[in-house]
Amino acid sequence: FTTKQLQRQAKKCTKDEGIEKTKLKKAIQQGNMEGARIYAANAIRKKNESLNLLRLSSRIDAVASRVQTAVTMRNVTMSMASVVKGMDRAMESMNLERISMVMDRFESQFEDLDVQTQYMENTMGNQSALTTPQDEVDTLMQRVADEHGLELNQSMKETPDTLLVQSTKETETKEQDELSERLRALRG
Repeated sequence: FTTKQLQRQAKKCTKDEGIEKTKLKKAIQQGNMEGARIYAANAIRKKNESLNLLRLSSRIDAVASRVQTAVTMRNVTMSMASVVKGMDRAMESMNLERISMVMDRFESQFEDLDVQTQYMENTMGNQSALTTPQDEVDTLMQRVADEHGLELNQSMKETPDTLLVQSTKETETKEQDELSERLRALRG
């Protein structure tokens, strides 16, 4: 029950991540870089929260598997006791066919136990911690902008004054190129 509840919460976080990405796109379209940075950080945080909830769900599932393994071990122990009794009876009669059947049954149960134990160990072995580095925020902002055909009209490390100077230079260069083009057209 708890595992399913955690998985539902993880899905909600994934949905919230999508909402934050939509807000990020709108902020980029409006030129609100500070807001976009906040929405990108929120989206990454929601993604990490979703992953952490899934990881916790997996851990709980692993604990349930361990409990199941313990129950299985108890059953195997009881089965082994009955196998030993069967082996004693088979040894008394020295019926090799019956001994072979008992040994085959024992081998089969041992292999089942080995598979369950290996699965449990693999499940518990895959764990890692996540953080929200700044370069991921910048990368997500750029990816969302690219996906929606938007341009980040500000470099994230430049000040507004620097951007104004660059914008003025770009406008002057563009006007210069247009005038040169018109002059060539008139001469030709």
